Amino acid sequence: MALALLPTLSSSFSPPSSPYIHRLPPFTASSPASFHIATSRGSLSRSRPLEAVSGSGAGLVAAPAGGSGDPKEVLGSCATWKWKEFDVNYLVRGAGPPLLLIHGFGASIGHWRRNIGVLSENYTVYALDLLGFGASEKPPGFSYTMEGWAQLILDFLDDIVQKPTVLVGNSVGSLACVIAASESTGGLVRGLVLLNCAGGMNNKAIVDDWRIKLILPLLWLFDFLLNQRPIASALFDRVKQRETLKNILLSVYGNKAAVDAELIEIIKGPADDVGALDAFVSIITGPPGPNPVSLMPKLSIPVLVLWGDQDPFTPLDGPVGKYFSSLPKELPNVQLIVLPKVGHCPHDDRPDLVHEKLLPWLASLPC
Repeated sequence: MALALLPTLSSSFSPPSSPYIHRLPPFTASSPASFHIATSRGSLSRSRPLEAVSGSGAGLVAAPAGGSGDPKEVLGSCATWKWKEFDVNYLVRGAGPPLLLIHGFGASIGHWRRNIGVLSENYTVYALDLLGFGASEKPPGFSYTMEGWAQLILDFLDDIVQKPTVLVGNSVGSLACVIAASESTGGLVRGLVLLNCAGGMNNKAIVDDWRIKLILPLLWLFDFLLNQRPIASALFDRVKQRETLKNILLSVYGNKAAVDAELIEIIKGPADDVGALDAFVSIITGPPGPNPVSLMPKLSIPVLVLWGDQDPFTPLDGPVGKYFSSLPKELPNVQLIVLPKVGHCPHDDRPDLVHEKLLPWLASLPC
């Protein structure tokens, strides 16, 4: 992701007001009803009308399938789970075998806006905001790691879902799912769907790509600058301007029409939260985390890999793309489908194409 941020240093856009999202927390003091439920690992808080309640195996009732896909409507049916001492935002909708959706860098539950309704017609769809993103807590000074996000996923499965689950991830969310699946015990992960899986939490993981080697000194300089608070703050303010975000998204989406004002607000809204700058700096400058090359051979569960062929972050001809392209010949549990004219975020870029490939694969999984 750092590669896409470097050009923003020269951007000079003054953002307009948005007609789309007044990004309120999912739970407000004005909500008509609220309650608190203890769980084995933490607690759940809810402040919504009871008929709109989102829930889990911990005792709440799942919201009905379908829905408009409007991020405001999606956020309005979320709940809060206490993980360790942090608040984690999540959603549950539909009925049937559980799926857990894990977003990528800078995204959130809202990035699954085009998928939740379709998937929840036959499945119980869970989605969560990783710590540091979306409406989840962004603790100042926190050190983010891939291993930490993977543990969050495992604890969520153990505490909330409590059933064998298919993990569906995009980008760094895919890698967090791979790590979680490789460490899972007790059969809580029954399948894995990877949408353009990242090679690490940041570009420093991909050291054998000539494109990375070419600008590696620039990446080191970038890390140094980000560790200077005034510079990091100025850069982050520039990055989260709407025009800058739009340009970044247009560079990573194959379907340019999918980059709409709604998507820009999904990314921008949480970036204005307290702690968002700390998360940005920690993720870009931190350790890249475990490499999928060492983890994938450990998995015996069914794996579906969907890869957009116009992805500039993890291109098919790069080391990560080449590795995943080779896996079906080496691991019989892995299926790869290349999606033409699709970028880094296939589920939002071309959701119809993703559903066409994903739904039959899900239906084929053993119960």
